[in-house]
Amino acid sequence: MVLLLFVDLDPRLKALDALGGFFVLRTGVPPRGPLPTLANAFAEPRSATSPEVYGDPMTFRVDKVARSIRAPEPRVAASVAQQGLAARFWSVALGAAALCGRLPDLDPELLFWDPDASAPDDLWLGEVRFRPVTDLDAVVRAGLVVPLSAALRSRHRVSAALLWGNAGSALAGTVRQLDRWALVHGRPDVGERARALAGGLFAHPDLAGTLDPATLRRRSCCLYYRVPGGGVCGDCCFERPPRPAPGRS
Repeated sequence: MVLLLFVDLDPRLKALDALGGFFVLRTGVPPRGPLPTLANAFAEPRSATSPEVYGDPMTFRVDKVARSIRAPEPRVAASVAQQGLAARFWSVALGAAALCGRLPDLDPELLFWDPDASAPDDLWLGEVRFRPVTDLDAVVRAGLVVPLSAALRSRHRVSAALLWGNAGSALAGTVRQLDRWALVHGRPDVGERARALAGGLFAHPDLAGTLDPATLRRRSCCLYYRVPGGGVCGDCCFERPPRPAPGRS
């Protein structure tokens, strides 16, 4: 019999629970371990045909999402999976920076991920250590979103512009959620810090131009309209689902 110990390694991360499910960062021993790290998930698969979590965690997740939403093609599921993970990355990092003034080191080697869990994606930090808040871009955009997008593009026919649009949309959604929480709880400082930090992130060429600054609508589409009954998202570049091109379903 193995006794699993669950320990919050730093109480400041526990404060993120109050912000909602996308902001939660668990620490200690994953209950469904052993789980792959995100570094494992970003790497080239061990086997091109292995469906197991350790064989190719990224493809495992995309396949699970595809079944869940009845995606008509793999790139739709890849887009939805990527946006969900990007939202988790931004939420954890920006939430901690805005609420606690600390940035957890989200090194892919330290972050364990359960690709078989439901949304929001289940993340566990194996070792808690902190970096300066000024490293936010390096930790999330460069350290997580870039390799996530590269891993998905190596496996599925999905454009870089679409994936960066997803990342920009997810970042804007994180800021809106932090703004709402700050308003309800009388913490305008949290909302102000979140907006200021996000402004710096959107200045990077990868994210600049992903959203219309006047309307905050994205300039690309995540393809969710192709899901049966999906429709368009609230910040979609389309007002209504586009009609399929002749000869396409």
